[in-house]
Amino acid sequence: MHLTRRHLLTYSSAAAGAAALAGCGFTRSSDDSTGSRTLTFTTWGTESELAGFRSAIDSFEKANPGTSVQLNAVPYEQMFTNVDAQIQAGNAPDVFRVPYYSFGAYAGAGQLLDLTDHLDSGFSDRFTPQAWAAVQNGGSPFGVPHHTDTSVILYNKQALETAGIDAVPTALDEAWTWDQFDEVARRLRRSLPDDKFPFAYNWQGNGVTRWLSWLFEADGRFLEDDLLTPAIDSDAGRAAVEFTQRFFPDRLVPPNSSVKATTYAADLWYGETVAMTFGGAFLVPDTEATVDFEWGATYSPRNVRAGGDFGGNALVATRDADPELVAAFFDHVTQAEQMRQFCAGASLLPTRADLVEGGIEFAVRPELSPVFVGQASTVQAQDSGQVASPSMASIITVLQDQLEAAFVGGQGTEATIRGLASGIGEATAG
Repeated sequence: MHLTRRHLLTYSSAAAGAAALAGCGFTRSSDDSTGSRTLTFTTWGTESELAGFRSAIDSFEKANPGTSVQLNAVPYEQMFTNVDAQIQAGNAPDVFRVPYYSFGAYAGAGQLLDLTDHLDSGFSDRFTPQAWAAVQNGGSPFGVPHHTDTSVILYNKQALETAGIDAVPTALDEAWTWDQFDEVARRLRRSLPDDKFPFAYNWQGNGVTRWLSWLFEADGRFLEDDLLTPAIDSDAGRAAVEFTQRFFPDRLVPPNSSVKATTYAADLWYGETVAMTFGGAFLVPDTEATVDFEWGATYSPRNVRAGGDFGGNALVATRDADPELVAAFFDHVTQAEQMRQFCAGASLLPTRADLVEGGIEFAVRPELSPVFVGQASTVQAQDSGQVASPSMASIITVLQDQLEAAFVGGQGTEATIRGLASGIGEATAG
């Protein structure tokens, strides 16, 4: 089995997390008899991500004598089961890493530290508006946006050339429109053998939130500004459903790549089942190390506007953590050089506005960095703010059920829109 970075989230950190999983909990931030203070930090991560965290922790401890950070690395599959149990038992870690689509559930339940009174004035200015919006709950920050990621199109150069596609967009404002992307996919369909497919979309599992990129590109929303009222019943909602619904019956994507499929889009890409895949920057090192064909990256399609998914993770602190120590740590790990080193080494995207503007170079395939950074710039604050809804976990289930029915279950557009609107309303109500 090829161990992708997704698999490494389980395997590479298993040894590091074994001791933590064996115990009842973690030591909370505390002062010992010498006056030193310890902060506990739980995360999952690839080898590159964990190396980045260890480097940042070492730098923080050197800059703050008398402080220490205990890093607990655990497998992703067990991360939140353990954190949830520890929160309930009153022995949660001080700081942990959380995907933006899960952030709202913790903040909305009152389990996180409100950072409003603990961050320096102007702290928010270092981040892009969409990044800062992703860590808000009720108008207050309950975390810091540590990094992001977004999906672009990775493509097999030979497959496109064989289909007569001799050019791909090289600038954000030249990205394929939906119609142009549809034509590219259909040309590939005519060129490829029956057991190969034009592309795969990365909406499997909780990645279903990436379907929302199509909605945003149609200039739509799924929640109003109050994050309670469903907004999916719109022309934009219908356009997004209708366009993506065609992928399966027209054999533009593999039949085993639906929302509830157990096969990830990246694995179809590695196995050359598809000529293109939608994927994040975190796939770059694996792809470069794994595939034997020449490949490149280009921007996701645009419709009324360009858009994208706001992936990545925030850092949050649990409610009873030492606010002064937490604030100092969050300040340190989001400083420019710390974030640059972490993102470059792990092939992830920065959330600092100055790094976005100035650019960043990945350690692997640095020439592709501008494509990912450019695509991330298309995410608007209203997009990422919706995904930070406290109801997002329930909304994800609604998206999975309704889109699966639309894509492979024969459910029509109007029934899908009704199901989405009703389900989102129920999710936010309660």
